Amino acid sequence: MDHNLIVKFHQGMCLDAHQIFGAHFTVEDGVEGVRFCVWAPEAFSITVIGEFNGWDTKANPMKRLEEDGSIWVCFIPKVKELAEYKYHIQTKYGRYVDRADPYAFYSELRPGTASKVYHMDGYEWQDSKWMKERTRNFDRPLNIYEAHLGSWKFKEEATEEDDGVFYTYEEMIDEIIPYVKKMGYTHLELMPLAEHPFDGSWGYQVTGYFSATSRYGTPKQLMKFIDACHQEGIGVIMDFVPVHFVQDAHGLYEFDGSHLYDYPDINRRYSEWGTAYFDLGREEVRSFMMSSVDFWLSYYHMDGVRFDAISNIIYWRGNKNIGLNDGAVDFMKRCNFHIHERFDDVMMIAEDSSDFPNVTQSTLDGGLGFDYKWDLGWMNDTLKYMGRDPIYRQYHHNDMTFSMAYFYSERFILPFSHDEVVHGKRTIIDKIWGDFDQKFAQLKSLYVYMFSHPGKKLNFMGNELAEFKEWDEKKSLGWNILSFPTHDAFHHFVADLNDLYLAHPAMYRGDYRFDGFKWLIVDDNLQSLFAFTRKSEDGDTLIAVMNFTSNSHDGLRIPVEKPGWYKEILNTDKDIYAGGNMLNQSLLESEEVPWVNEAHSICINLAPFASTILKLEKEKVIKKKEEVSKKEEPVIEKQEKPKVKQK
Repeated sequence: MDHNLIVKFHQGMCLDAHQIFGAHFTVEDGVEGVRFCVWAPEAFSITVIGEFNGWDTKANPMKRLEEDGSIWVCFIPKVKELAEYKYHIQTKYGRYVDRADPYAFYSELRPGTASKVYHMDGYEWQDSKWMKERTRNFDRPLNIYEAHLGSWKFKEEATEEDDGVFYTYEEMIDEIIPYVKKMGYTHLELMPLAEHPFDGSWGYQVTGYFSATSRYGTPKQLMKFIDACHQEGIGVIMDFVPVHFVQDAHGLYEFDGSHLYDYPDINRRYSEWGTAYFDLGREEVRSFMMSSVDFWLSYYHMDGVRFDAISNIIYWRGNKNIGLNDGAVDFMKRCNFHIHERFDDVMMIAEDSSDFPNVTQSTLDGGLGFDYKWDLGWMNDTLKYMGRDPIYRQYHHNDMTFSMAYFYSERFILPFSHDEVVHGKRTIIDKIWGDFDQKFAQLKSLYVYMFSHPGKKLNFMGNELAEFKEWDEKKSLGWNILSFPTHDAFHHFVADLNDLYLAHPAMYRGDYRFDGFKWLIVDDNLQSLFAFTRKSEDGDTLIAVMNFTSNSHDGLRIPVEKPGWYKEILNTDKDIYAGGNMLNQSLLESEEVPWVNEAHSICINLAPFASTILKLEKEKVIKKKEEVSKKEEPVIEKQEKPKVKQK
């Protein structure tokens, strides 16, 4: 037993508590067996019960460590791997409870609740090249595919009589990995894989923070799955729940008869989900949580960790009016600092619905220390705008432009996540105003806006199919809809847009630099037009133009920052995307016609609800004219009304 780790555990500074606690194969006095260790300061007595002793509550009593009475240990010879076990605890009040091991590495398949002895060592990783080259992707493309592993595709669909059959981690290697790679995503974000009793929680109500869920197989099968992702150039992000835990009888709640992991104060204890909040001000709980993060990074080679719902950590009960939870805020700073100290190439991501400042600032500069924050404000504003009748969008133009007013305050990810396609909110396409064809036309433009807007990208599975049915964890995605031409065309469009994003540094390398983005048309609310340029430091220059009305435009003049020849590299109205093929076929040469705030401009055609992305193929050398007198006003023209065709 490492005394230094125990000291760090009580100081809230331990990232390796899983090396002390749990069930570990070891040798004592020449005898092979398993050492069981658990933190339970308020317990009166504890015994280890399991398959190896017939679940006898008296066969294997635990003893308190002499140097630390809050920690209990027991060595049991000849215990085999996968043996099921629990802790039989007598509380100081005389009550007996059977608990799963908080540090168990593997668990019994639900509805069973026992822990399983598991040897975590021994897997031979083949991803050394990936691990050596991975970064936090600040200046690299980051296009995340968020997935619920079980319902992405069932092996056997669920029925009223049974729950269906999941693919195993290993079987998913040949299912989801080729798809993610073919579609052009860079990372796979898996909804929580830590053990959880209820399928309907989607993994967000956890009992086993060190236990990969047995729904899909064994821990080593999960290692093999992640290894295969890395070998195909796909990163893996772990969805992590640091806020709360379930009150199920076998879990952490009142573990030793006391409120060991949650708040003693009943007014601070319970969440809106019927769960208990972690007491993140308690040092041992901090060590537990930080060790869990380290565990997934160390043993499973995860490339990132996304902290769920941190506004409920920042503020008591997630309510700004109740006040700041200083202890929990300090925990996040501490966790991010120490994780980055150990893993400087791992992404720490915050889902935060609050306006708490400096979430992605370094802890050394007073920030929380995350690498990225979900931009939920951008998501809400954008989807509200898309749901409005185009006639009224002119009065809500700011919904689409406001994001750039605050964008550089954090390193943002733009998310269309699972939260937006459940609980009656409707799917992304179904939120959009219009009939079937209008919805699809606008959906394509929405994605052009998203992918050309600064910030990394995240989309939940099924978004790329344009699903009209909300996500249901009990059913596979609606893959059959790809037999319909319009859905198939949109699926093709998403793959092409993903490829374009990967191919052009202007789309990602300047995400968090002021000079990587510039509005070209920002105030044309009457026509609901938007245009901006994206640039990288190597000269890659793109222009995105979006039309969010049913009007078509012939000869629409667009200002350009750089004079030259522009080529259309994507148009949402292309026939292969189920459009009308109103394109810009030839190179577009800029003219020395001042427009809006630029000295040069080009003319393009744009279909109803369509968008285009133009690339600067060759910059034009302009001879300098006699400089304008300082007293003269710069030439700024208002957007004149182009030829408009009503659809």
